[in-house]
Amino acid sequence: MIPPQQLIQETIERYKTRSAERGSNIRKLSSGSVLNVDTPERVNRRLERIARNPVAASILSEAKISIDDLSSEEFNRVVQERIIGQRDLMSISYLEYGLKVSRSICRIILRSRSGSVIGYGTGFMVSPRLLLTNNHVLSSVEEAMPALAEFNYQSSIEGQMLQSSAYELDPITFFITNQYLDYSLVAVKEKLDGSPLNDFGWNPLIEEQGKVIVGEYVNIIQHPKGEPKQVALRENQLVDLLDDFLHYQTDTAPGSSGSPVFNDQWEVVGLHHSGVPKMDDQGNYLTIDGSVWTPGMGEDRIAWVANEGIRISQIIKDIKNQQNLSQVQRTLRSGLFDGSQLPLPVVKEQKSLTTTINNGIVTWTIPLQVSVNLGQAGIVSSSQTNSVTVHPTPDSQSAKTSLSDVELPDIAPDAEWQAELRQLERLRTGEILYYDQVEDTQNRDQYYSEIVSKLNSLNKSELFNHLHQLLEKTHTRKLDYEPKKYLYPWVDLQPDSKIRSIYSRLEYTPEQIIQEDLLIEKRRASRLQEIILRESLTTAEILERVNTLERDLPYNCEHVVPQSWFKDVSPKPMKGDLHHLFACEMACNSFRGNSPFTDFDDFDNFEEATRNNCGKSEGNRFEPGFGKGEAARATLYFLLRYPGVINNLNKEYKPEHLKTLLDWHKQYPVTEHEKHRNMAVASKQKQGNRNPLIDFPEWTDLIDFSLGIG
Repeated sequence: MIPPQQLIQETIERYKTRSAERGSNIRKLSSGSVLNVDTPERVNRRLERIARNPVAASILSEAKISIDDLSSEEFNRVVQERIIGQRDLMSISYLEYGLKVSRSICRIILRSRSGSVIGYGTGFMVSPRLLLTNNHVLSSVEEAMPALAEFNYQSSIEGQMLQSSAYELDPITFFITNQYLDYSLVAVKEKLDGSPLNDFGWNPLIEEQGKVIVGEYVNIIQHPKGEPKQVALRENQLVDLLDDFLHYQTDTAPGSSGSPVFNDQWEVVGLHHSGVPKMDDQGNYLTIDGSVWTPGMGEDRIAWVANEGIRISQIIKDIKNQQNLSQVQRTLRSGLFDGSQLPLPVVKEQKSLTTTINNGIVTWTIPLQVSVNLGQAGIVSSSQTNSVTVHPTPDSQSAKTSLSDVELPDIAPDAEWQAELRQLERLRTGEILYYDQVEDTQNRDQYYSEIVSKLNSLNKSELFNHLHQLLEKTHTRKLDYEPKKYLYPWVDLQPDSKIRSIYSRLEYTPEQIIQEDLLIEKRRASRLQEIILRESLTTAEILERVNTLERDLPYNCEHVVPQSWFKDVSPKPMKGDLHHLFACEMACNSFRGNSPFTDFDDFDNFEEATRNNCGKSEGNRFEPGFGKGEAARATLYFLLRYPGVINNLNKEYKPEHLKTLLDWHKQYPVTEHEKHRNMAVASKQKQGNRNPLIDFPEWTDLIDFSLGIG
């Protein structure tokens, strides 16, 4: 996010005030050694720190140089050339250490109280539970409450997005902020989806002086504008050290708010927070082509001349000076300074799941990750990539204790699944359109032609019955419930080729969510075999355990009309009906359960507030965090297609619930994603029928939906 105008102006004033000192430093740098620019005291502290730094020691070791054998003059020369980096060649270990520390850096997703995304920032873990970012990113407990910290939001070497992990913040437990130093330190909750927070490690905060001197280059790892993780390597040269701030010059884009600023030994030396824009004589910001900048052009058009960060030693000092802390807060704060600093683990390349189709066989390349908790500086885990060829019959391996331990079943995708995957790849390469509005409009008009011709003569009951008959007659394929085959590769795809959970809007690639469901399928198969082999169980007991198994190991797929509402209906085409199936991570799926949708009033007190951005739940009520329009239209379709299946005598919908659905339908208009879904499901390759509420949103006032409730 772009810093507030007042903050940028304060940065500009500091930069102007220091113009003489900065100019002197730049002249010294252009004419002599970097060791001759800063004060002798700072330089000596820097040399002393380098002498005992493990990263610097490894660089000297690779060059077969022993510190003990060097004179003072030789040591200064070697430090300047090889460690402070006055020559272009760097040790390859420099990149390895950078990869390790990058694991703890996350994208901050800023959200309103209603759950809408309103901006992004960057943050990073500085202890097992505490995250550091800017005050202007998270300025209060209220702003931090709905925000998420998303780790691993980055691409692989193949250019595919990796599986990210989002965590809720816990500002009620711990929140310290300082507007002048522009930092906020906030607790992070342990995981939404089960993966340990410590898998991402943390970067220790070091109060000791000597981490950087004027003339050195610094590195910034960041999520600029909320984009996947990026790094600016040695593009920012430190040109001035103030009491509380660092100024580093660059001719590239500014850093992202809340990013860590590292020295070449990958120690945190600052917290990036603002930039100095290039201006004309009238004080107008200038663009990169020299014209006057306006806010509508976007931050990336500004010509920036320098960056400013807060010195990490000053942030540490302020954190230590905090007095009004509870015992829990003091314990969490002590985790910043407990002195433990174990060696960084080795990181192997982490790959995303990829798909290869060759001679009718699909090969899935799957990352298996082993997490290691190494304490204060234990920053990374290792991963191994296995290639698995997929065929239909699960093997007989017994159930494992966690998904990371489970091998995928051998599954041979049939021609239909292969076609879905090819369609996805063709979209990514630009060979086909995501949504063809012209073709879809023609299909729609032909589909409803008979009803449209007599629409004005139909009352609400008659229109309901005509639509029901049309949807039933044209539902020519009753699909099995296989979301990995029928839903994820194409139907539920977003315009950017991603999958987003309907209630939380957490983002996945189709490959990621297919991989998770394959792992769940494997566990189900193993557990099912164990159940069947128990000869003492009756048929009824086996069926009961199978139902429990499906509940305990759900797919990442939501039936907008819960399965339990139609479990006694036979046959059950509604189980695989794509019009009311949406991708939804298991945490949100379980959180909603089988509760009907509702709107909570502002004065409602409910036990479970927003969980994982899924929504609100209390008793037999659920309000989604997102996707209200989609969920409402899918439910209204269900009433038209399967009248009487939803029973108002149970804990399901009653006629008074219809107002909520119709209100959501009107408040949240039809999206391109829904139009794409509707067109895909209506194809002959899928079901053949359409959702009238997507095609003609205005028809809701002409239909008596109460006829659909039994």
